[in-house]
Amino acid sequence: MIPILVVFLLALILFGAGFALHVLWWIALAVLVIWLLGFLFRGAGAGGSRGRWYRW
Repeated sequence: MIPILVVFLLALILFGAGFALHVLWWIALAVLVIWLLGFLFRGAGAGGSRGRWYRW
């Protein structure tokens, strides 16, 4: 009975981690798209450091 519970708990943990990682991949993809759009729309505007929307 205990090995079945251990396997069940392990499956639940791995399913939760897989779902969380899947969501994090979609969030990372959305941030990448926003970052690239920022370069396209702000890069064509004013030159120099004024056109930058980040601090590096």
